[in-house]
Amino acid sequence: MKKSVFSQWFAVLLLLSALVWWASVSIREAAAVGKGRNAPAGDPTDVATIKQLEKELGDAMVAVDIDKLNQIYADDFATVGSSGKVITKDNLLKDFKSFHDKLEWFELGPMDVQVFGNVFAVACDSVKEKRTRDGKDTSGEFVWMDLLEKRAGKWVVVRTAGARLK
Repeated sequence: MKKSVFSQWFAVLLLLSALVWWASVSIREAAAVGKGRNAPAGDPTDVATIKQLEKELGDAMVAVDIDKLNQIYADDFATVGSSGKVITKDNLLKDFKSFHDKLEWFELGPMDVQVFGNVFAVACDSVKEKRTRDGKDTSGEFVWMDLLEKRAGKWVVVRTAGARLK
C-alpha cells in the first residue's frame, strides 16, 4: 500500500521532533554535568540490555535473521532514508529478505545509552561497516541514533536516524 505524501511528511516531522527533543535533553543533561551533577543514564540493567540488543540487531542483519529483526523492530518502526523516502519495518525486512541490502560485517564504537523512566530510551553510536545495496558498495563509517520503547516488557526500536561520516 502506497503511503500518502501527508503520512510521509508526518513521519519526517515526527522523527525531526524526536531528534530536537533528544538534542534539548542532551544539552540540558550536559549542562547538569557541567555544574557537577552527574546525569543518570537510567537503570544499569536496561542500559546493558539495550547495548546487547543493538549488537544483536547488527548480528541479525549480517546473518539475515528476519525473525530476530522482526522482534527487534517495532511494528510501527519508521525512518527516513538518505533519499528522503520513509522506510517502514516491512520495507526494511523485504530489503534484507531479497538481499537488496546486505550487511557483511560491522564494528560498533563506544555506545551511549540514556534511559528515560521505564518506557523510553535513546542509543547513539558509530559503526564501521561493509555493506552493499543493489550490488553497489555502500561501506563506510556512520553515526546513528535509535529511539527505543519498552513494550510488553521488551525494548524495541521505534525510530532511527543516521548519517555517513566523511
